Amino acid sequence: MNQRRVLVTGAGGFIGHHLVSSLKTQGYWVRGVDLKYPEFSRSDADQFEVLDLRRWDSCLQATRGIHEVYALAADMGGMGFISCHHAEILHNNSLINLHTLEAARVNGVERYLYTSSACVYPEYRQMDVDVAPLKEEDAYPAQPQDAYGWEKLIAERLCLHYHEDYGMNTHIVRFHNIYGPEGSWVDGREKAPAALSRKVAVAKLGGDPTIDIWGDGAQTRSFCFIEDCVHGLSRLMASDFHDPLNLGTDRMVNINELARIIAEVAGTSIEIRHIEGPMGVRGRNSDNTLLRKVLGWEPGVSLEKGLGITYRWIEDRVREHIARAPDRKKALGELRTSRIYQPPCA
Repeated sequence: MNQRRVLVTGAGGFIGHHLVSSLKTQGYWVRGVDLKYPEFSRSDADQFEVLDLRRWDSCLQATRGIHEVYALAADMGGMGFISCHHAEILHNNSLINLHTLEAARVNGVERYLYTSSACVYPEYRQMDVDVAPLKEEDAYPAQPQDAYGWEKLIAERLCLHYHEDYGMNTHIVRFHNIYGPEGSWVDGREKAPAALSRKVAVAKLGGDPTIDIWGDGAQTRSFCFIEDCVHGLSRLMASDFHDPLNLGTDRMVNINELARIIAEVAGTSIEIRHIEGPMGVRGRNSDNTLLRKVLGWEPGVSLEKGLGITYRWIEDRVREHIARAPDRKKALGELRTSRIYQPPCA
């Protein structure tokens, strides 16, 4: 039996890097493609190609000889990034997804999984902190908050039409706040769990318990650990389900609570200071009814366990940064305020 050949786009990024490793343990031959190599550890891919998937020729090259595509490549980041780069995100991601899907069709790819986002859900359904969990059908009538969500929604439609018109075996997953080690933690693209872990680590190591949180911290979210995420992706790819499907946990916490959980796993105390900054929608949670029905499974790693793993990895990075810096006090100040990265919309 010939070994299945899989392409992971965005393999230099957080989820893509973990997915490559997971697929290798399952016995696949894996090609990783990205604009960059993974930042924190070597890729397990059999072949890694640095390609710009905004280009049609690069997409044809990436999908050659491939049976399955996990399409994770995207220009994205945390709330601070996606709220300030609408044109760039919409332009870059549209090119990536239009070209990658068509190249996969031309090259006869058998299965194609597109990674969408909970950002597709309309703002009018996310105005309260005590939000009703979002079902897949709640995406319409459409009104995503940002260009990132609009582009994701359009790419979802494209996958559905390629399935209907060309018979492509397409799948669509909507991520709900995936987190874990070996992801962005200080470059302005980090998500809330990583940003708060960095701030708590700085508070612990620097002796000042104060951490900053954008807004009042009452905004609510659910968070899914990377181990559960890559497991769910493999299950969905092997299924015969073609409509969009949530992938996340249905445990909702507010950002203040998230910070306190991180402080607890770090073994330290914190004082929260609320400052002005982008907050995104007021509340968001995943309805996992369809996920359980389709896959017979749902994420099982607790928030406390996942944050413990994530925090320890980020604390190690903070320690390394401080140890390399000629001025410890300045290094702590940079990490506390993220001056390494210019504030969004500054």
